[in-house]
Amino acid sequence: MAQFFSIHPENPQGRLISQAVDIVRRGGLIAYPTDSAYALGCHIGDKFALDRIRAIRQLDKSHNFTLMCRDLSELANYARVDNTIFRLIKNHTPGAYTFILNATSEVPRRLQHPKRKTLGMRVPNNPIALALLEELGEPIMTSSLILPGDVEPLTDPYDIRETLEHQLELVIDGGFCGLEATTVVDLTGDEPVIARHGCGDPAPFEA
Repeated sequence: MAQFFSIHPENPQGRLISQAVDIVRRGGLIAYPTDSAYALGCHIGDKFALDRIRAIRQLDKSHNFTLMCRDLSELANYARVDNTIFRLIKNHTPGAYTFILNATSEVPRRLQHPKRKTLGMRVPNNPIALALLEELGEPIMTSSLILPGDVEPLTDPYDIRETLEHQLELVIDGGFCGLEATTVVDLTGDEPVIARHGCGDPAPFEA
């Protein structure tokens, strides 16, 4: 049975943030708000939790998971980017974009696309998500909360609890945070490619 925390969307309560992070560290799977919609998250090193996300969303091995980061200081540890790409990402973070990047050897293979050796990274513009990341001190392994057969992510924390209360350890109610998933921008080639249109404005990345 999932716990349910109501956390203030602008001034997150430190006590609840600490409790949520403790759940993540102990291998728990959480649903939490971002600047696009609600997402599933777990500890970056937890293979069992990753497999649980795959089962909930019925994902295949080719799915790109996303590392949710507090800022760009963690970028170099997980992705290989040149100065041009770094500036491009910096100009659009925090924000509702997921960037597909070439992974470094620091990234566990299970988080990478099996053929392309890529991963997704993003910095959210959401106080609760940023507070979780700051308290945790490392990225959260994340996937959009889009259930099998759905096109859009779940957006109501009470619906999330009702639907997934036996598959999660925690649902964070952070209020309304959007109806769409992120815009996904593939930066692994010579030019940016919009891999998915979402709530982030794609115009800056289109030729």
